[in-house]
Amino acid sequence: MIKQISEYSSFTVLDIRVGEIVKVEDATTKKPTYRMTVDFGPEIGTKISCGAYRNYKPEELIGKQIIGVVNFAAKKMGPEISEVLILGVPNSAGETIYLTPQTKVDLGVQVF
Repeated sequence: MIKQISEYSSFTVLDIRVGEIVKVEDATTKKPTYRMTVDFGPEIGTKISCGAYRNYKPEELIGKQIIGVVNFAAKKMGPEISEVLILGVPNSAGETIYLTPQTKVDLGVQVF
């Protein structure tokens, strides 16, 4: 079921880009969460994303290209600050599976 019909201009406000996870650490939050540093290329630079993505091992995430919204306001998650929303979908167990390009692409390219 579609939640709400939206104008195309609503989509164009979002800055959705390809980034690569370059560092993964345990976040200092109540829930088991990773603090990931994501490189979005020379124009945007690196941003921090925090999320409960424990179905991935840290070593699986390093070097993984992801799709992220880079122009949302930062979100406080306990003592952590998340600067980017990495997009994903739930698997059958409800765990997050990241949206990724099918092949490697340049960091920072926009999704259209």
